[in-house]
Amino acid sequence: MTTTPKNQAPKPITYARLVLADGTVFSGQGIGATGESVGELCFNTAMTGQQEILADPSYAGQIVCFTFPHVGNVGTNDEDEEASSPPAGKAAVGMVMRADMTPPANYRSASHFADWMAARGIIGISGVDTRAITRRIRESGMPMSVIAHSATDKFDLEALKAAARSAQTMEGRELATDVMAESNSDWTEGDWAWEGDQGVGPLDGPLVVVLDYGVKANILRRLVSAGAQVKVMPGKSSAKDVLAQNPNGVVVSNGPGDPAATGQYALNTIRGIIDADVPVLCICLGHQMLALALGGRTIKMTQGHHGANHPVKNHETGQVEIVSMNHGFAVDADSLPDDAIETHVSLFDESNCGFRLKSRPVMSVQHHPEASPGPQDSFAVFDDFVGGLKQPQVSVET
Repeated sequence: MTTTPKNQAPKPITYARLVLADGTVFSGQGIGATGESVGELCFNTAMTGQQEILADPSYAGQIVCFTFPHVGNVGTNDEDEEASSPPAGKAAVGMVMRADMTPPANYRSASHFADWMAARGIIGISGVDTRAITRRIRESGMPMSVIAHSATDKFDLEALKAAARSAQTMEGRELATDVMAESNSDWTEGDWAWEGDQGVGPLDGPLVVVLDYGVKANILRRLVSAGAQVKVMPGKSSAKDVLAQNPNGVVVSNGPGDPAATGQYALNTIRGIIDADVPVLCICLGHQMLALALGGRTIKMTQGHHGANHPVKNHETGQVEIVSMNHGFAVDADSLPDDAIETHVSLFDESNCGFRLKSRPVMSVQHHPEASPGPQDSFAVFDDFVGGLKQPQVSVET
């Protein structure tokens, strides 16, 4: 008689299909939630951290194909959650993997990966040729696709193909509204530690306002651990609202979708904060919108950058940093104003990965310096930013 390993979900035989916009169909076994979801299909090369990847709000509206074949052995837990607010729980809509899901075998695991996916509404498929999918994306770009999961092996393939063909592409899509916080809040949780719970934030550090367009929780944790008091505000806040908090610095966060679409309401806010000479740090989507706010351009990438092992050259230090990335749009470095200095560049394709302004305390990076998952080579981004801020004139009473 067989027994069910700890945290393992039941394994009924279910069925799934992944249907691409060009009509290609991949058949496999279903995992996680049932039903159908439409999204842009991308691939991610990370070997670990699948929970953090699928929970990253930047993946809203996307189906993630993992190139690493084995997923699930770490399980899932609450400490590695990347959604920083209830709306941010709407992240990736689908997951694609090669092998059957591995049962959890980690002491930190609180639930089986498949159960976690089902609770979040993420549809998965296993047993498909992820190498073929990855090659297709590299050659032809990230297609709109439909992923479907059913208890029976009966699918209306023609309807699924039509849904994939008619789906709106990521260009022009404004998705940040769906994943940003709905109101202001204070964040006090620091980095996770082996010894116990996360640390508590400082009561007398510089105040950093984070404009939330789908901010990852680990960005907030890193700011707290770097010594900042952190206040999160919805991305649709005005510059007047932000400046009314009297912040010592502002972070423009990561998020999903087309930066030009989100920029319809965000660019004036970013410009207003810069004009007030408040130090600004922009990350990922924030990096792209900063470029647009300064008159630059962004471009849609063919395959994007999605992984935890990307080499980036830091021109300021001369070092090569291995970083985590997740983006389908990039800044056109040639479009940046004369006041901008390129600080980081990808060693994979020489795309821009960071810049700062000569005349104002403004800096940005395309990659994810908070990692989660990924190496910690770029943690200094937070330490340098927070360390350079002036202390508030009035400290908070204890």
